[in-house]
Order: sequence, then structure tokens, then C-alpha cells
Amino acid sequence: MNQTPRNGAAGGDPQGIGPDAASAVPEHNVAGAAAHHQVIAEQAARIAELEEQLGDARLRGAADLDNERKRCAAQIRRTDAHARAAVATQWLPVVDSLDLALAHASADPASIIEGVEAVRGQALNVLAGLGYPRRDDRGTRFDPARHEAIASRPDPRAEADLVAEVIRPAYGEGDHQLRPAQVVVARPS
Repeated sequence: MNQTPRNGAAGGDPQGIGPDAASAVPEHNVAGAAAHHQVIAEQAARIAELEEQLGDARLRGAADLDNERKRCAAQIRRTDAHARAAVATQWLPVVDSLDLALAHASADPASIIEGVEAVRGQALNVLAGLGYPRRDDRGTRFDPARHEAIASRPDPRAEADLVAEVIRPAYGEGDHQLRPAQVVVARPS
């Protein structure tokens, strides 16, 4: 009995792909495949071009960022130097007054005390001008954010937790405080 393959392919190839299969592909499919390969090649070239542009842009961005970082660091250094110079300038009159006091060390002790008090007043004015006024905390309620208790003492006349004595004064307020006051806290006996 003479049988033909089920799918109609010649030579008994059940898939229809044999040595003559390429010649069996219609012409428009070959042209379409070539056009498809051409589009893929163009897209691959465009992708490579975009990747190169992206790499160049990334390098330029990194260089720009590094330059901006250097400019900011230089600006911070200049601002810091200017601020330090401004503060130092405010202290110069205090130093000048101390020099004058030392030059007159052999003078009357009462005039030396007067001079030292004047220099102290100048120093306190400089600190206040910088935003750190001296605080007098005697008699205020103890506050751990503003005070550092170094001792307590019995005082039958005082309320509990009142500052009885300031050992070392504080300068500034709140978050703008140079240091807390060292205090002795009263406790009722």
C-alpha cells in the first residue's frame, strides 16, 4: 500500500521541514524576515548609542556634582573664617583692656579692681552680643536642661528643687545655650 504523509510533506518528513522546506517558504516571508532583522539591528544600534550618551551624561553629572561639592566646601571654609574673624574682632577691646590693666599692675589695688570689673563687663557684653547672655538662675526652679546640680543642701526656708546657689553661671537660653549652670539645689529639711 502506498501511503502519503499525514501533513502532506514530501519525503516522509512529518513536520514538513526537509531539504526542500526553505524553497517552500513564500518570498514575502523571506523579505519580511530580512526587514525584521534590519529593524532589530537598527534598534540595537540605537540602544548602543543611547547607552553611550547615558554613560557620558553620568560622567558629566558626576563631575558637576564633584565641582559643586568643592565649591560648597570652599564657601563653608570662607564663611567659617569670616565668622571666626568677626568674633575675634569683638574680643579685641577686651584684650586691649587686659593689656592696659597689666601695664598698670603696680597701681593702686582699688583701681586695678575697677579695671578688672570693667574688662569683665566688656566680656559679658561680647557674649551677650553673640547671643549668649549670662543667666542668673538663683531662686529659679531646678531644670536639668538648664542646670547641672553639683550638690544639694538642706534649707528649711526654701521650697524643694529651687536653685540655692550658682557655682558656675550659664550663658544663653534653650537650644542656644553655651553651657548649663552648675548649681546647688535646696531641699527642705
